[in-house]
Amino acid sequence: MENAQDYYRGHGTITSPGTFAGILLGFPRDLESLCKVIQGVLIHRDIAPWLYSLTLTDERRDVANLRSITSMTSEILALDPRPMTEAREPVSRLPCVCRHFATMLCAVLREQGVPARARCGFGAYFMPGKFEDHWVAEYWSEAQRRWVLVDTQIDAVQRKAFKIGIDPLDVPRDQFIVAADAWQMCRDGSADPGLFGLSIINEAGLWWVAQNLIRDLACLNRIEMLPWDVWGIMPEPTAELSGDEIALLDRVAELVRAGDSAVPELHEVYQDPRLHLPSVIFNANRQRQETIAF
Repeated sequence: MENAQDYYRGHGTITSPGTFAGILLGFPRDLESLCKVIQGVLIHRDIAPWLYSLTLTDERRDVANLRSITSMTSEILALDPRPMTEAREPVSRLPCVCRHFATMLCAVLREQGVPARARCGFGAYFMPGKFEDHWVAEYWSEAQRRWVLVDTQIDAVQRKAFKIGIDPLDVPRDQFIVAADAWQMCRDGSADPGLFGLSIINEAGLWWVAQNLIRDLACLNRIEMLPWDVWGIMPEPTAELSGDEIALLDRVAELVRAGDSAVPELHEVYQDPRLHLPSVIFNANRQRQETIAF
């Protein structure tokens, strides 16, 4: 069986660039320049009014529901047909959220032959004392023989506004908490589940950690869904999980935390219908069911 690096060097359905492969191959290969290119075509829809003086209509905000790299790239080029390596003004960037930054970096790196994956979890560098719902990318550094976390979203403007002191190109593991670690911290009592969530909507709790754990499991199976896509045993806000569900998520967290050697088992556990992505999910952002088609 292929090793973890080989597996994450390959695309899943969402990151496969299709006819846009040549465009992704034309992106810079040094990480800092690559992140700047991505920042020049994407803009976080919730931060846009605050930091970039860009007010978005509901229709423009809804663009953040695009899932695949092909649909994202099509929209970027429809907004501005210039090469994507040329930075756009904020008004001509694709409105999105952290997941899209992470997924695009993941797609480009995979196309360039670098093992990469999106990770769902919580950032500790936005709100002091809180673990904010967030996504980053992770790539395999052959030189360092380790997986490196990269927050593609954080540009110079956001570093200043959020007073971020870490290096977004090498995020410390205690500053971005992958969902499995967050789950373990909450389960063993070393962290309060009420600190994990999203402050701007005043929601947090173990249910949120559980949802992100399942989304991260999907990412580790090369399925990068939206942060508000809900399926399987993802609990509703404030809902409690059953004993069997907690035991299953304990197992998922254990496998994720075990590292690359457990990737085959991550594939196996993902086949459980309580965890596996079905053909119809609930889009909590749009408040409706959607058939998944990429």
